[in-house]
Amino acid sequence: MSAGGAPAYLAGLLLAGRPVVAVGGGAVHRRRVPVLLAAGAVVTVVAPQLHPDLAALADAGTVRWVPRAFEPSDLDGAWYVLAATDSPEVNAAVAAAAEARHTFCVRADAGGLGSAWTPATGTVGDATIGVLTAHDPLRARALRDRLLDLLGDAG
Repeated sequence: MSAGGAPAYLAGLLLAGRPVVAVGGGAVHRRRVPVLLAAGAVVTVVAPQLHPDLAALADAGTVRWVPRAFEPSDLDGAWYVLAATDSPEVNAAVAAAAEARHTFCVRADAGGLGSAWTPATGTVGDATIGVLTAHDPLRARALRDRLLDLLGDAG
């Protein structure tokens, strides 16, 4: 690896038809779950309560909702996991359970303690642009926005 840059390997996950678990029912997953659904993932949300937008997805049968606190067995069979609760302890337990299952996990509260990061993304035509930094999400978003401005309608 060259000096500088993000210490992560950037890959495109093909999640169509594959189970993904989102632990936490708040604003972070309100943004991330629709993107997972657009990728074709089969999403289960584990949370005692849901943001109204997630509740609408659950009511429509678009996502499966498990209305309780996280249990490690919730991750059995998952290909990808996202931990975004208000509790660092719960997020750590989710990451540990994912690690034990060799399943990549994004921690919204402490990215360096998970096994995956979510890049800042945007689209130009049929291309998706993804930017990772040395885990500075604000810088990643700014760079993504600059790239999208430069590319404009290049798609």
